[in-house]
Amino acid sequence: MTRRQMLSASTQVAVAAAATTTSAIPADLVQRSEKGVESMLAGQNNDPKSRHRGGIPDADGLYSPGTAGGIVELLGTCFLYEGSKFFKKPLMLQGMRLAIDFVNRGITAEGNIDLPITNFNSTPDTAFFVNPIATVAVLARRAKAAELSNLLEPLLLRVGKGLVNGGVHTPNHRWVVTSALAQLHELFGAQDGSYLKRANQWLSEGIDMDADGQFSERSTTVYNTVSDRGLAFAALKLNRPDLLEPVRRNLQSMLYLLHPGNEVVTEISKRQDKNVRAKPDRYWFPAKLLAVRDDNGSFESFAQAGAMGQQLSLLLEYPELQRKVTPTPLPDQYEKIFPVVGIGRIRRGKTSATLQFTDSDRVFCLRRGDVVMNGIRFASAFFGKGQFLPGQGGPGKDGTYEFTQDLTGPYYQPLDHPESEPRIVLHQQWGESWQRRRQSGVCKLTQSVVVKEDKNGFTVRVRAEGTNEVPLAVEISFAPGGVLEGCEKMRDDVYLLGPSAVYRQGADAVRISGPTGTAPHRYVNVRGALPKLDGTSVYVTGYTPFDRTIRFHWA
Repeated sequence: MTRRQMLSASTQVAVAAAATTTSAIPADLVQRSEKGVESMLAGQNNDPKSRHRGGIPDADGLYSPGTAGGIVELLGTCFLYEGSKFFKKPLMLQGMRLAIDFVNRGITAEGNIDLPITNFNSTPDTAFFVNPIATVAVLARRAKAAELSNLLEPLLLRVGKGLVNGGVHTPNHRWVVTSALAQLHELFGAQDGSYLKRANQWLSEGIDMDADGQFSERSTTVYNTVSDRGLAFAALKLNRPDLLEPVRRNLQSMLYLLHPGNEVVTEISKRQDKNVRAKPDRYWFPAKLLAVRDDNGSFESFAQAGAMGQQLSLLLEYPELQRKVTPTPLPDQYEKIFPVVGIGRIRRGKTSATLQFTDSDRVFCLRRGDVVMNGIRFASAFFGKGQFLPGQGGPGKDGTYEFTQDLTGPYYQPLDHPESEPRIVLHQQWGESWQRRRQSGVCKLTQSVVVKEDKNGFTVRVRAEGTNEVPLAVEISFAPGGVLEGCEKMRDDVYLLGPSAVYRQGADAVRISGPTGTAPHRYVNVRGALPKLDGTSVYVTGYTPFDRTIRFHWA
């Protein structure tokens, strides 16, 4: 169980007047929480001789103190919730006590915990750890459960020192640290003003959001949600409603970054979730909060799409979140440009297309219902640098999207030196010497892609011209799990396109067609190209001058 599986938070909801109905806490959520308790208790190290006693190992046998935050959240919530079979069970206190003892043994002198897979003496990971524990601490105070408060509050005070003094190393860390400081301010601020002072230091930097409504990391399934949650907690715990505005803007942006079936567009991410398939579960809290607060039906639908991210602890602390706002359908008929992020998005019902304008090898990604095309990309054997990465791209003429790349391949002459200067080039000077050499025999290549939507799909025109007889390969990559028909198999998951092919998955199918002679050579592992994508890859090959139009239509 990793830190990211344990992300949670608390907030103070000021509910705007809205036409809402009240529902009970979902029974399936209670059951999932109880199963989580059982799983954690079964996995918890109970060996009195082990230095890891009280922790839970991950798949690699590492024990992370942050996991204890999840143990305390689930066990503490079920201990306090009358509807749980674990209500007031001493076993819950025993499990939490073991987890807290484990954490206490590892807290650094600065008041931080470690994340063994990467971060040590880490204030940000301490903040992730504090979020769920502070939520349970608030619930314990409310329930006057002194036995639980006496377990949790000394621990929170001990790690509070790390939050007040420690630093960060990614943009989102500022907001998770701020959220934890806000929670500690709620609990202990009457006696200690340092939490508020430190939170305001981070908030004074301003919010790292662009005009498209994306945070600087553009991490659409992980760190967007960390930032949204952190800012929402800070806004409501610290009475700073202005901090909810970037949360709104990000949620509004995300409404146009959903595929059919409500998978999230991750192609734009700068972090580890890039090109990873995931649902919007981690958006549940900020989306539900602002659905209720703003009476926003679109945010309600977004929250419902991420309903697996519900947390019993938050529903108990903020019963307003149990209210339902009348949902409105999520957008699924649009063409939208994100100029700062540099993408175009097209939705036509169960068709979803993403066009990435610059610096991405996957210029065009496509979904049609269950069919997932990871992307279309190409590379030429041009001096080992012919992978198509457009330097320019965006909307073109007549509803097209156009992408271009200009390449040169020079040769270099001997150095021109006055007779009085040495001509020796030492091994460490070779790279620098290029700048002083005359170029000759310069080869040039211009590569381009034009994408156009038509009545029944899309066409993609790929061109390369300049230097002649350069081999080139276009890769059309589909996610695993489908069935490909009408192609010549080269080896497992590698095919050459014939005049027409069909890729089927589930109830949907995409037909791929191109001109005759789509594979005059079999050189698909082009030198200097990026490795083949996971899944089934269909190739169109040729030589420069190259001009082929590939059609993607619904079968």
